[in-house]
Amino acid sequence: MRVAVDQDKCVGSGQCVLAAERVFDQRDEDGVVVLLDVQPPKELDEDAGQAAAVCPALAIALSE
Repeated sequence: MRVAVDQDKCVGSGQCVLAAERVFDQRDEDGVVVLLDVQPPKELDEDAGQAAAVCPALAIALSE
């Protein structure tokens, strides 16, 4: 699975980090999402999917 983020849409809620801390982080200065792994290991697919589902700004896109 490939993961993409739109930092312009991000509202800094941090839900992605709570759901998938090995895939996402946040910038210290404004809380905007930082993608740590564009193609995370298969075992993190469920976490990345959960992060995309809970993102209030719909700033996370997943693709195969």
